[in-house]
Amino acid sequence: MNDHMEADTQKTDPTFVLREPTIRLAIRNLQFAPNSQGLDIGCGIGNITQLLAESTAPGGRVTGVDISPDMVAYARESAEKAGLAEELSFHPGDMKDLPFDDDTFDWAWSMDCVGYLPIEPLPLIKEAARVVKPGGRIALLAWSSQQLLPGHPGLEAKLNATTAGLAPFTDKQKPEEHFLRALGWFQQLGLEALNAQTFASTVHAPLCDEIKEALKSLIEMRWTGVCQELNQLDWYEFQRLCLPDSPEYIIHTPDYYGFFTYSLFQAKVPN
Repeated sequence: MNDHMEADTQKTDPTFVLREPTIRLAIRNLQFAPNSQGLDIGCGIGNITQLLAESTAPGGRVTGVDISPDMVAYARESAEKAGLAEELSFHPGDMKDLPFDDDTFDWAWSMDCVGYLPIEPLPLIKEAARVVKPGGRIALLAWSSQQLLPGHPGLEAKLNATTAGLAPFTDKQKPEEHFLRALGWFQQLGLEALNAQTFASTVHAPLCDEIKEALKSLIEMRWTGVCQELNQLDWYEFQRLCLPDSPEYIIHTPDYYGFFTYSLFQAKVPN
């Protein structure tokens, strides 16, 4: 990732410095062919789209699509400033009705979006398969677990069971609609060569300021607004361990260790 895009990403997503190596590993595992044409569904600010383009060099081109015109404009501007207009393009569009012809792309990818948001997944994956050529692949990558409070597994389990901890899922969602059931979605749609793999990333002391800021943002993102769902003792422990102003803030622990995982599901569109 070039310096311009890296600076932009740090401003908009401080957690990316933690997540990028794991995302890169998942992309490398897919072994997209050089010169291939790919689609990034739910591309956001385009930082992952750039990583995908790097994986298809030389000669590859990746198209990003996102429902937010502001995100698309931002991604477009960042790509142009970085001199990547030939490798990247961005379009506004709804993942339920992609603005592309049938059999347009060699592969389609979606991270933390298709199959991960609490939306009926089968129509979304069917739509992704429509725009991928026969024999091409569909890949879904999403955050699947974390352990960020070493030594406090009970509190972390309770935090993960809150509404915020479950997000983007809900406790009323059907089990078969959970992201970790993606192989079943592929099977129902008649996709082939099903595969699943999980990638783990660790973070441990000593922590530089950049990593501390990333962990701070990650903890805030995972467990925001949990006060009303914790009992008084657990809320006290959460404040003691997870609030930056606390003298016992957990990421200042000299032996801090944590990890998180991303899970990758992929399948092939039948010939």
